[in-house]
Amino acid sequence: ILVERVRQKISPKKISSDRWLEVMQTAHEAGLKTTATMVYGHVETKEERILHLLRLRELQDRTHGFRSFIPWSFVPFKKGVSHHFPKMVTDPFISGGDDYLKTVAISRLMLDNIEHLQSGWLTEGLKLGQIALAFGCDDMGGTLIEDKVLEPTGITVNTRQSDLVRLIRDAGFIPVQRD
Repeated sequence: ILVERVRQKISPKKISSDRWLEVMQTAHEAGLKTTATMVYGHVETKEERILHLLRLRELQDRTHGFRSFIPWSFVPFKKGVSHHFPKMVTDPFISGGDDYLKTVAISRLMLDNIEHLQSGWLTEGLKLGQIALAFGCDDMGGTLIEDKVLEPTGITVNTRQSDLVRLIRDAGFIPVQRD
């Protein structure tokens, strides 16, 4: 979340929100396209989520450099896996499917200047990722060979291209593979 209160609690050793936006602006001005994400459902408020989206929107208005936006909920634990979270995340709010779909819909409305909104099927599950296509997502992402973000949570990925194609078709959309 691009709000200092949240960043200081979740990842105090990472660069500031302003610095992150500055780096993205520099990359965009150099002609590089990037993606933006929002991991939510930990210690942020709904207002801080909106501030995050507004900051992305403002930068996109200036640079047109974000190719896509991917919202995904914080995954705090999985049974049988040891986890170490910052002190402030000892009792995280577990974001549900309704919160995810609302977040997708609000993101699509607020970030109408970012061409693609990616479904977070990896964290939300394949079926909820499929439903997100009807809430404003136009991209289900891709299959993964290796994942270093969710691997520590105990989530394993074994989704094939054919699985995503079937889900997209079953939702009434036409799958297209990007290059």
